[in-house]
Amino acid sequence: MDEVKRSTLYTRGGDCGETSLRSGERVAKDHPRIESYGTVDELSALVGLARSLPMQGGADPEEWQWLSGRLRKVQDDLMHLCARLATSDPDGAGLPLFDSGLVDRLEREMDRMDSLMPPLKSFILPGGTPLAGVLDQARTVCRRAERRVLSLHRVEPVGDGERRYLNRLADWLFAAHRYANHLSGCGDDPWNPTT
Repeated sequence: MDEVKRSTLYTRGGDCGETSLRSGERVAKDHPRIESYGTVDELSALVGLARSLPMQGGADPEEWQWLSGRLRKVQDDLMHLCARLATSDPDGAGLPLFDSGLVDRLEREMDRMDSLMPPLKSFILPGGTPLAGVLDQARTVCRRAERRVLSLHRVEPVGDGERRYLNRLADWLFAAHRYANHLSGCGDDPWNPTT
């Protein structure tokens, strides 16, 4: 019987509760840096799930393609963010900066989505279509990622751009949740505090 070559998917290096940063430095798997980029990775997985869900209702295919393309761009940003968080080098070990252009792009896209929807007049409940529900769940994970990055920043510096991006992305995901429901014809589900 031929011997099977060992997979490169596992190294056994983390079996004792440590992992390597990009520099090769070993840290505990519950180190604030690992918690930070692990939560950003979780967020990217949810955005990927959102991209895999079909638009429902009579959504305009061009608008669905636009939203899907924007979600793909967010995943690119999140991979970039994970790479920057996976290094203890305050300069990002030569990785491109998380500059204000990324936040500006999110704001322009939110403005576009907002301009195509009825004005928001009350708190709304999460849900609607499956896509919108996953986008709202992604928003809550984004807020957790933001908290994890702030915890890391208290012990090791994290760039202003990375922190601003996560804050704005949570807002963007809320807008995308509303937009997905709007495109499907579902609309917002307003919260009534008197019931």
